[in-house]
Amino acid sequence: MKIVGRTDIGKRRSENQDNYRAGRQADDTVWAVVCDGMGGARGGAVASGIAVSVMEDELADKLVPELSTEKIRSLLEQAVEHANGEIFDLSCADPTKRGMGTTLVAMVVRNGLAQIVHAGDSRAYLYRDGKMIRLTRDHSMVQEMVENGTLTPQEAEVHPNKNLITRAVGVNPRLKVEYSECTAAQGDVFLLCSDGLTNCTTEEELCDILEQNDFFASAEEMIQTALEAGGQDNITVVLLKMEATEV
Repeated sequence: MKIVGRTDIGKRRSENQDNYRAGRQADDTVWAVVCDGMGGARGGAVASGIAVSVMEDELADKLVPELSTEKIRSLLEQAVEHANGEIFDLSCADPTKRGMGTTLVAMVVRNGLAQIVHAGDSRAYLYRDGKMIRLTRDHSMVQEMVENGTLTPQEAEVHPNKNLITRAVGVNPRLKVEYSECTAAQGDVFLLCSDGLTNCTTEEELCDILEQNDFFASAEEMIQTALEAGGQDNITVVLLKMEATEV
């Protein structure tokens, strides 16, 4: 497995409130998490920083080879629950952090299976056979309107409220995280990203980047493409490639 990650403050923000972590275990299991913070007075950066740190600590410590698929799912969900509690407790204790929170998308890939948890509008994709397959659905008002038929997907892309999310880590004392999974085959590339990337690029552009660039250069190329399209927000990209590593 190969891993590469990049983050950029973008052209319009005074602070990068995105955070990410990724790692590989001794058995070649890989994990990654991307968070996009929200909240004033540095609250967003604090929230996303707590979330990725908690996820890193829990996964690096507890993602042992003997875990079953179901136990990995529980580990992911419990790690998000712990992050949610830490962020919420801090926001209650510190008035300057009141209401802070963060989106989260996290993935573990082991033995031909990718397991994903997410909350908010940071996304996971699978690039396979020249196509970009979206693995998560946004927890947002606009997505709900698409699902109930009020908006078309095309209208949703330009809707003024597209960034209003309905689920986030740390905003409430309890959080229902969404879980999904998919197969992982040799040559697959998984993309985890914040909405700073998806708001400024198309899936076709992301496919072209992966087709035309070296794997380790692709993350930076994605960020540069988003910057050239305006770069209105922080931009974070993590790529995982299913490929045998040299021993």
